[in-house]
Amino acid sequence: MIFKNRQDAGKQLCQLLKKYKGQDVVVYALPRGGVVVAAEIAKYLHAPLDLILAHKIGHPYHSEYAIAAVSESGHLLGNPHELQSVGESWLQHEKLRQIEEIKRKRKLYLEGRKDADVEDKVAIIVDDGIATGLTMQVGILELKDRNPSKIVAVVPVSPRETADKISEMADDFIAAEIPPEHMFMGAVGAYYEEFDQVEDEEVVDILKHFSTGNG
Repeated sequence: MIFKNRQDAGKQLCQLLKKYKGQDVVVYALPRGGVVVAAEIAKYLHAPLDLILAHKIGHPYHSEYAIAAVSESGHLLGNPHELQSVGESWLQHEKLRQIEEIKRKRKLYLEGRKDADVEDKVAIIVDDGIATGLTMQVGILELKDRNPSKIVAVVPVSPRETADKISEMADDFIAAEIPPEHMFMGAVGAYYEEFDQVEDEEVVDILKHFSTGNG
């Protein structure tokens, strides 16, 4: 399966989310690419759109290689062996650095709007695709602190092994495409005809069209 672009991926996912229409839902996007996909879902479900911010932590000697991910309130997940190899001091420093960057992005993207109130509501967390799923996993941990009645993880594409991990953490997992691990094309962008980088300005512009449902 190839998605034309992120909007197309969002529209395809809407067809898999019909059971949530009419329910008390808050849609959360993982920026930046997830915001474009989530916007289509929020429109379809007539739901507020908010953000869950999480950052990958790259290896100190190879920053593109993610060894962990951290959420805004400090949830951290990664490969225990790799985390041990980089040392506790370095890891804590990098964790705090990423949390500061997350706070800066929240201010930039949401311009002081209040967080959505999701207590006892259905929380749908969306990304534009996952490979390791680290940011989605810490995003789910972040959402659990907010006491939704249900957490639904939604992505256009995920390898089977990652889908199984996310399914264990969330109450429901929905993907348009779940290839077996050995058939996953290695990068989420390979499943899209157009997969340009989403800029900060586009995120801000999309969010202006939505309420967080709480002021």
